Amino acid sequence: MAQFVVRNVEDAVKARLQRRAKRNGHSMEEEVRDILRNAVKDEGAVVGGLGTEISSLFARIGINREIPELRGYQIQPPSFEE
Repeated sequence: MAQFVVRNVEDAVKARLQRRAKRNGHSMEEEVRDILRNAVKDEGAVVGGLGTEISSLFARIGINREIPELRGYQIQPPSFEE
């Protein structure tokens, strides 16, 4: 297994890591390993925005035409006057 040293960690950060480790029942070293594992877990996964998520939901039910972007359009508030 690889090892590395992190220098110049602020005292406040170290104290918070110690508290977090204690709360989770880990040593500080194990807590840092967990944090690092979680930080790179989804590396390489494509992250999309809300529109991508909505599009993927509709793709499953058969809508197969393009949905135009709304960027650049001026949004007008509705008028309730007759």
